[in-house]
Amino acid sequence: MIKIYSIEKIKKDNFFELNSYFHKLISPFSKIEEINIMDKNITKAHNIGEKEAKQSYYHTFKPYIQDKKTLNIALDVKAKSLDTFEFKNLFDKNISFFIAGAYGFDRDFISLCDTSISLSKLTFSHKLAKTILYEQIYRALCIKNNHPYHK
Repeated sequence: MIKIYSIEKIKKDNFFELNSYFHKLISPFSKIEEINIMDKNITKAHNIGEKEAKQSYYHTFKPYIQDKKTLNIALDVKAKSLDTFEFKNLFDKNISFFIAGAYGFDRDFISLCDTSISLSKLTFSHKLAKTILYEQIYRALCIKNNHPYHK
């Protein structure tokens, strides 16, 4: 089971359509669930400042940190980057990915997770980061299942 948690208000835009496409491609290989959260506490915190926003992400996501049967991964631009073959090795058990809002995660949340990874040294909007994550999940599962997509 793969879960993707994101600080995001869903809009049925091009990102939504592309993510839905990858969601369908992934589903033969693994169950996948997307949980998007944008509530009044997060919105209020964004209007106050970075520290408050990061604290709101922490409190929002903390209840979703799974037990040791699940690998909990925060996406963080400051974290280690993996190549696709290293990334595919993460999919040996249930996995939860966490995508922060505009300000990223504070170190307290990252320390709750089993690890953190960077999709790139570049900074992406959370919508684009999620799309890249979807594509890389699909690519990793194709490699693990000897599907020709990766070639």
